[in-house]
Amino acid sequence: MTVPPLTLVLGGARSGKSRHAETLIEALPAPWIYIATAQAYDEEMRARIAEHRARRSPDWRTIDAPMALPEALRAVPPGRPVLVDCLTLWLTNLILAERDIAIATGDLMLACREAQGPIVLVSNEVGLGIVPENALARRFRDEAGRLHQRLASQAERVVFMVAGLPMQVK
Repeated sequence: MTVPPLTLVLGGARSGKSRHAETLIEALPAPWIYIATAQAYDEEMRARIAEHRARRSPDWRTIDAPMALPEALRAVPPGRPVLVDCLTLWLTNLILAERDIAIATGDLMLACREAQGPIVLVSNEVGLGIVPENALARRFRDEAGRLHQRLASQAERVVFMVAGLPMQVK
């Protein structure tokens, strides 16, 4: 399977997004770049991060970029395949740090266009449930939806994961 310049993989929690994205990247020559946006604020998150790291082979090079995602993408050597996991954690980090989401998103879009190798972006689809009861959660849901729409319009391929099964949307 060929990997286009930009692929967006969306899905719910534990839908198989990360594994599918890893499979896409691993079809390309190593070494592969894994840009991680998670921050380990508690033991449960540390365990999730460790689980992700444990299943990746030594051919993966991990870059931690909880907020500086566009900069991390620009630092990738030309031609190297990149997996970004995940955009909703990146968005959460930006919101909690009170960063300008529109500027950060625009910079991410530009970094994706400038990339000189294939990128697979992973993100949680959070807009399929009920309307959250608090303003912060509603803002997060709305910002994630806007981010996904912008990236999907730029991506050559969009995949929606359900129960470990990839459904190609675009």
